[in-house]
Amino acid sequence: MSQRVTILDVAADADVSIASVSAALNGRPGVSKDTRARIIQSAERLGWVPSVRGRGLSGKRSYALGLVLARQPEVIESDPFFAGFIAGVEGELQSRGYALVLQLAGRNEGPDRYRQLHLDHRVDGVFITDMSVDDPRVALVTELGLPAVAINSGPGCAITSVRQDQNAGFGELVRRVVELGHRDIAHVAGRRGMIHTRQRIDVWRSTLHAAGIRPGSLVYGDFSTESGSRAADRLLSGPGPAPTAVVCANDLMAIGFIARASSLGYDVPRDVSVTGFDGIHLGRYIRPALTTVVTSPRELGAEAAKTLLKLVDGQAVADLDIAPTHLLERDSLLAPMR
Repeated sequence: MSQRVTILDVAADADVSIASVSAALNGRPGVSKDTRARIIQSAERLGWVPSVRGRGLSGKRSYALGLVLARQPEVIESDPFFAGFIAGVEGELQSRGYALVLQLAGRNEGPDRYRQLHLDHRVDGVFITDMSVDDPRVALVTELGLPAVAINSGPGCAITSVRQDQNAGFGELVRRVVELGHRDIAHVAGRRGMIHTRQRIDVWRSTLHAAGIRPGSLVYGDFSTESGSRAADRLLSGPGPAPTAVVCANDLMAIGFIARASSLGYDVPRDVSVTGFDGIHLGRYIRPALTTVVTSPRELGAEAAKTLLKLVDGQAVADLDIAPTHLLERDSLLAPMR
């Protein structure tokens, strides 16, 4: 393995001091135009690559951004949404020489983790995902003066936000379920207290009310396939009639629901239609293929990273909206057979 080229090597090749090399390569004054050009030429010829640690020490930056996910590891492990989001973030950070500091936390540990990342000078800014109503992390980063970008926050959020309209696609989905003739439509919601959980419940209810339909049963889950399976037990094994359609707040819960419904003797979608949300690739391969709402986690991550890097650089940045979600209809949704 070849030895890493250092600024000592660049200084020797350009026949200047280390201080001159540091000033030239970091864009600081103190060297002439000709000397700066000679130093840059030497650095390029030798293949010098800036050290993240060195840049951090000289520029008082960590060259890292933080993301704390307050979900169970097994949920994150199985949910491709986060893989897509992180891939989008990493694609932007790599070109800027930044790293992503990723941590997993318990449900109430998020604010403490963000505070510690800041106090340890490990990050220059943070992403805030899975936002709750009155999310304490917003007040925390404001208090700390820590650059932050909120992902899919509610209206009027106090920090810069990058959003994809969740309601557009979900409303389109519920309306399609109604158009097919379903009148007993249940909802398997996400975790209590989260903004997008409340948004999808509101869209489900308001869309049904607008159609003159009374909303069916509401069951809360935690975005895992296991919680989808438990929801199937509650909705399909009770004393009353089962719903003819179930709209789930994410694809994993819908997949768990379908698996459990099949084991209980239900034919999906002839006996009960089931839909998801997120548009993960796995949904096209299960049987029946899953009707869902398509989101854009990679684009969301990329735009959030661009926005946060601008904030770290001291730029004023407005909220950003990417193209809204949309319905993808597949085989798991049919007109009711009963």
